[in-house]
Amino acid sequence: MLKTLKDEIIQGKLITKDEALLLIDSPLDELCLYANQIREYFCGNAFDMCTIINGKSGRCSEDCKYCAQSAHYCTKIDEYPLLDSDTILEQAHYNDQRGVLRYSIVTSGKALNDIEIDDACKTIQRIKKETNVKVCVSFGLLNAQQFAKIKKYGVERVHNNLETSRNNFSNVCTTHTFDDKVKAIKSAQSVGLNVCSGGIMGLGETMEDRIDLALSVRELGVQSIPINMLNPIHNTPYADNSILTNDEMCRIVAIFRFINPKSFIRLAGGRGLLEDFGKRCFQSGANAVISGDMLTTSGISIEKDMNMIKSLGFEVKLFNE
Repeated sequence: MLKTLKDEIIQGKLITKDEALLLIDSPLDELCLYANQIREYFCGNAFDMCTIINGKSGRCSEDCKYCAQSAHYCTKIDEYPLLDSDTILEQAHYNDQRGVLRYSIVTSGKALNDIEIDDACKTIQRIKKETNVKVCVSFGLLNAQQFAKIKKYGVERVHNNLETSRNNFSNVCTTHTFDDKVKAIKSAQSVGLNVCSGGIMGLGETMEDRIDLALSVRELGVQSIPINMLNPIHNTPYADNSILTNDEMCRIVAIFRFINPKSFIRLAGGRGLLEDFGKRCFQSGANAVISGDMLTTSGISIEKDMNMIKSLGFEVKLFNE
């Protein structure tokens, strides 16, 4: 069944939810093998690598149960307003010198206000002028006018995770909705921005929820799909959630590849909890990564990731969306 499904996907088929559900109990080694073959067929050896900077930290009004930056939980993280241009630019130069092609400014809060957006745009202009990196941002639930402004100043891609399935979303967050996320994604796309959107695994969701999430991002035409693995944070509601195993992550990645055959599937937060830092997942259909530190947790160094990527036969390059 798996080989037949793989062959049909290579011939142009988009699998249905019922077909995706069959992958939950399929032999893992075979599933990962065919997922990797789908990746090779549609994406070749191209590998998309990005880094992020925590451009504004903490004091977030939203109650996302996984997040150390929510003001609803006492996590004792560093809190600060939007970073100055020099600090953000310094990190952009650092990444540029190490061959990283994408650099994302990520900010806490439901959305940046107009004054903050103006300040961020000045910084983005400097990054575009002084480095070769492509600029991505995660500024929250902006409207179309705000998205148009950041695009004008050089942003090419917006990150906005759906986080989990529509059905499970209210269990994860109550201060905004799944539809709020979808509206922001469509607003970004309406002004010509590319979108990066995926979710976090390990929030108490079912495998069906994960499949629904993969289908949702496919329906939205998303070509960059981050798969985060929950890193349980002390004093958050998910502090005692179990950490996913490598086998579970490989199955999730492979299923996302079967559902989204042409997308770049990106390992993101929590990857450092895997003993191989994601190597098996990169042999199971994943072909992109967020390298370096995450927002409030440690990540994998750019140098280590570069060595792993090259050892697996990948080449870091930009892709056409």
